[in-house]
Amino acid sequence: MAVSEVDAGDVDVAAIAARPSEPGAKMDTEPLGHAVDSDGLESGPKSLVSTSKKPGNNNDGGVETAEEATEPAEPDINELCKDMFYKMAIFLQGELTATCEDYKLLENMNKLTSLKYMEMKDISINISRNLQDLNQKYASLQPYLDQINQIEEQVTALEQAAYKLDAYSKKLEAKFKKLEKR
Repeated sequence: MAVSEVDAGDVDVAAIAARPSEPGAKMDTEPLGHAVDSDGLESGPKSLVSTSKKPGNNNDGGVETAEEATEPAEPDINELCKDMFYKMAIFLQGELTATCEDYKLLENMNKLTSLKYMEMKDISINISRNLQDLNQKYASLQPYLDQINQIEEQVTALEQAAYKLDAYSKKLEAKFKKLEKR
């Protein structure tokens, strides 16, 4: 599959969050707490920053006071959304292109397979036709093969008769020699 040129790491979220709202302002790294108003209701996450003592300005003499820290300015959400949608579109376009290419590859493979099967079908039709021709030729030769088998049986029987005749002639010869000697 094709890999999108857009990486999720292109947007540096830490850098955006670390931007202070005013030039020269210090970034608060304390955990966020929930501020409670005078009615006892939570007003949402607020960052509390401890400020230094202000001797001379305060009557309490060395008591620290807490002030509400200002939140950093939000980056332009519209620009971030446009950037996200643009990168998402590139990613989805790459995915769709890869899927389309996969389907084209499958289509080509199916076409080649279909052609191979058509070739195999033609070959099997030719083999079947040749087999039928051979069966017809064998059927036409069958009477001759039967005659050959009959001749072979007759030759075997004749051979047996020849052996018997030979054996009988040897017996007769032996008897003739015996009679001649007398």
